[in-house]
Amino acid sequence: MIRLLTLAFLATSLTLASAADLKFGVVDMSKAFSEFHKTKDAAEKFKSNVDKAQKEMNDRWAVYKNLMTDMQKLKKEASDPIMTPDARAKKAAEFDEKAKELRTLEQEIGEQQNRRSTQLKQEDVQIRRGIYDEILVVVRDKAKTEGYDFIFDKSGMSLSTVPVLIYYKDAVDVTDQIVVELNKNAPAAAAAPKAEETKKP
Repeated sequence: MIRLLTLAFLATSLTLASAADLKFGVVDMSKAFSEFHKTKDAAEKFKSNVDKAQKEMNDRWAVYKNLMTDMQKLKKEASDPIMTPDARAKKAAEFDEKAKELRTLEQEIGEQQNRRSTQLKQEDVQIRRGIYDEILVVVRDKAKTEGYDFIFDKSGMSLSTVPVLIYYKDAVDVTDQIVVELNKNAPAAAAAPKAEETKKP
C-alpha cells in the first residue's frame, strides 16, 4: 500500500514538472546500514546480551540436570530392598517432592526462554530502527543540501522479492557519499580496518 502511494505521488509530481527538471538519486540502504560503524558496535552489544541470556538459561538447565540426578538417586534408594520400609517410604516422599520441584522449574525455564526471546527480538528491532533513523537523517540532509527532488532506496524489495527499482536513468548513486558521511566521526578503532585494507596489494 505504501509503495503504491509512493508511485502515485511520483506520477503526480512528474505531471507537475518535467522529468528533466527533477534531480533523482538512489541509495543502497542495506549497504549504508552494514558499513555504518554504529551497526558493528550495536551488533557486538546485542551479541553480548544474547550470550548473557544464553548463560542464564544454561545455569537454569544445570540446576534442572542436578535435580534429575537427585531424583534418579532417590528412585533407586526408594526401591532398595536392603532399606527398611519406613526408609523407602521416606525416600519415595522425597522423590515426589523433587518431581514437583522439577516440573515447576521446567515451566519456569520455558517461560523465561519465551520472555527473553521476545525481549531480544524487540531489542534487535529497536536497534535496527534507531540506526536506520540516523541514516535517513543523513540522506535527507544530503537531498536538501544538494537539491535532490527524490532519493530512492535501490535495495528495497517488492513482495515478489524483485528490487523495486529495476532500472534508473540519470539518477546519482549517493551510497558511498552517505557511508563516508555516516563514518566521519567514527572512533579510530572503527576506521583502522579500512586503512589496513587499502595497504593490501
